[in-house]
Amino acid sequence: MPVFRGKGMRQDQDMAGAGNKRATAVRLPLHEKIGYGIGDFGFNLYWANISAFLLIFYTDVMGLAAGAVGTMMLVTKLVDAVTDPFMGAIADRTRSRWGRFRPYLLFGALPLAFTGVLTWTVPDLDGGGRLLWAYATFTLMMLAYTVLSMPYSALSGVMTADSQQRTTLISFRFIAAFAGTTVVSWLTLDLVRWLGRGNEPLGWQLTLGLYGIIAAACFAAVFLSTRERIEPPAQQRSTMRQDVLDLLRNRPWLVLFVLALIIMVTIVMRSGSLVYYLKYHVARPELTGLFLGSYSLALAAGAASTPLLTRFIDKRRLLIWLMAGVGVLSCAMYFVPKEAIGTMLALNLLIGLLLGPKSPLAFSMYADCADYTEWKTGRRATAMTFAAAAFSQKFGGALASAVIAWMLAAMGYVANQAQSDASRHGIVLLLTVIPGVVALVAAWVMRFYPLDDPTLARVQAELQARREAMA
Repeated sequence: MPVFRGKGMRQDQDMAGAGNKRATAVRLPLHEKIGYGIGDFGFNLYWANISAFLLIFYTDVMGLAAGAVGTMMLVTKLVDAVTDPFMGAIADRTRSRWGRFRPYLLFGALPLAFTGVLTWTVPDLDGGGRLLWAYATFTLMMLAYTVLSMPYSALSGVMTADSQQRTTLISFRFIAAFAGTTVVSWLTLDLVRWLGRGNEPLGWQLTLGLYGIIAAACFAAVFLSTRERIEPPAQQRSTMRQDVLDLLRNRPWLVLFVLALIIMVTIVMRSGSLVYYLKYHVARPELTGLFLGSYSLALAAGAASTPLLTRFIDKRRLLIWLMAGVGVLSCAMYFVPKEAIGTMLALNLLIGLLLGPKSPLAFSMYADCADYTEWKTGRRATAMTFAAAAFSQKFGGALASAVIAWMLAAMGYVANQAQSDASRHGIVLLLTVIPGVVALVAAWVMRFYPLDDPTLARVQAELQARREAMA
């Protein structure tokens, strides 16, 4: 169990109980919401690159076979099956004068920046050596990403106990996240050209180095501007095995686990295949920045609308309607001819607008699931709740990238060449019908989520009564 020494280390049970009591009623100041949110700007300088560009970097720049890349991206997620929950358990048991989760944001930024540059490096090796390099560097980068992202996600669950405040806080997070995605979408390919000066592999290295510096500053801002207010029950003594068993008995969390995997398949499949769609089907690769950038702005607008929407619509019903809309619009995009750029762009924007609230809603609901576990068992494992859910998201993203790569290979894709009719049709399906059907499945899965607004209000009221009794 990590212990960071320093003044203020000692916290007795009375202080913890009083802190929990204050956390229930606290209204987070604006600077703290902004400070927390900016962290996801930094994370998405990596995640957006992984979603949109890493696959085409491996196939068209590093020269790896599409099928081999798909398998590699899926196999590396098996490491996350261990590291995500393990990191969650470590963070839940960390003690420091800065809290349980904030210290990792201070000390984990440089390893992520270093491994990010290595991942986007083309080594002077043969094909087999480059594939091994991709396995090693991508795995290391995702491990460094986990060390930062697990505590960061869990932090939102201990800053306040108010559900609406959590939704607002996480909306700030995802507005910043989609802003980071917008920057990556608009600028990355231009930065590669400008910084590389004709040397594309060097341009990718320098671009990721620049993003690493900016991300480190964002993580430092989170550390400096936020506070942790909720502590686990003072008498809690649980093992990692117990934390996992608690999650497996938590029906709301199980539904969200499946939902996160399914929705991430939709999101990553659309963003990852869009680059291929514009390059090989529409034959307008110069539109990549416009389509991805405007899509990210639509996602940000959707995220910004989430606190307003949840005042009038139950989170569960809202997610059902949103994912159903995404499914219908994605399938409709299949019928748009490649010359109808305006229609294509409009549908892409509408899909982004509907997908935008998904992330704030889901992460707010993970915090609600941590409350549910505490209410049901008397034990709280905030980071473990977010960590296992994050594995679901990363696995969904990897599965989407793998499906894209496998389908391209099966359809006879050849990098940087005119594609066959079968290959082009496969690319169209990857952007439209396949993620559309997956989104409709997500809407159906959400019907099984049991924490509607009245149930959640009862859970949190009873938790508050317990905390006041302990304090």
